[in-house]
Amino acid sequence: MRDPYEVLGVSKSASKDEIKKQYRKLAKKYHPDLNPDDEKASEKFEEASLAYEILSDDKKRNQYDRYREAAFTNGGGGFSHDFSGGFGDIFGDIFGDIFGTGFSSQSTRRAKRPIKGDDIQKIIKISFHEAAFGTKKEVQVRREVECHVCEGKGSEDPSKVHTCDKCNGSGVINEVSHTAFGTMSRTVTCDKCGGSGEIIEEPCENCHGSGKEFKNETIEVTVPSGVENNNVIRVSGKGHVGENGGPYGDLYLVLNVADHEIFKRNGLDIYYEMPISFTTAALGGEIEVPTLKETVKFDIPKGTQTGTKFTLKGEGIEDGRNKRKGNLDFYVKILTPTKLTKEEKEALEAYAKVSGKKVKEEKSFFDKVKDFFD
Repeated sequence: MRDPYEVLGVSKSASKDEIKKQYRKLAKKYHPDLNPDDEKASEKFEEASLAYEILSDDKKRNQYDRYREAAFTNGGGGFSHDFSGGFGDIFGDIFGDIFGTGFSSQSTRRAKRPIKGDDIQKIIKISFHEAAFGTKKEVQVRREVECHVCEGKGSEDPSKVHTCDKCNGSGVINEVSHTAFGTMSRTVTCDKCGGSGEIIEEPCENCHGSGKEFKNETIEVTVPSGVENNNVIRVSGKGHVGENGGPYGDLYLVLNVADHEIFKRNGLDIYYEMPISFTTAALGGEIEVPTLKETVKFDIPKGTQTGTKFTLKGEGIEDGRNKRKGNLDFYVKILTPTKLTKEEKEALEAYAKVSGKKVKEEKSFFDKVKDFFD
């Protein structure tokens, strides 16, 4: 027998709350329902449960602290360990955490309870335009559904289905083992009916008695405007079929939004770099600015510098769920001509000559840099 303090990972001065908290953690990790066919996990669960029964009971804890394991061997008092009793509250907490539902210590707590089907996750690609304005997409999904022949019953003839004689329809049986601490029992899934509580004499030829079949289905999905990359759309009831009459799982669509050649995005706001000519920046003028819907005219003030930001209110993306609208920002980028005609070159040289004072002011910046490093 291992030291129960060591098994639970608590100190000898641990409070009942600390002991219970640590046991909950181990029970959730190693419980047989969550680790089917894992003997090691089952052993660790039983070991943790034995440790908890000793340390959670003041009398047994005192006996162990005084006499160690001798307190529970033959002649030392002993005790009976039964997982179906004394652990109801803590198991209720554990299964409430895991399954989001109440938990009963009765044998039917695991068998035949309706279980929601597995969810399906799928990535779908949409364009920047579709994300901005919303769209409808057809999604191909392969999912497990009720057999259309037997309607999920597993047999075409209901008279060929009868109650399991091993578990009496409960779907679970008790396994009893004997340890140094007494009799230990735990409830496990019936190995004859697989937990269904029923025996099918003549299985359905289509689903071979499972009551399920796979189906390829085309599902139309509405993508609202304003969605972003990695947003998830949930389509209720379009996952796999449930167990024991449980509801279907859900379909989760993860959106992969393509980049745009011009527009970039920050939430509902969009932005981009707008190239303008040197003369427009210097003298001002009207330019055409692209928005998501059309091209609009915009007046650039004279003396505009590279990097200046201009904003068009409400021209960003609209969120189809709450109708909020973003803005459109564009940042000016002044284009420097690389190929000049003779006339253009002469004109710029004339400009440089007449604006010599300004050129000196620009040069003074580099003089300051030189002075800084000197």
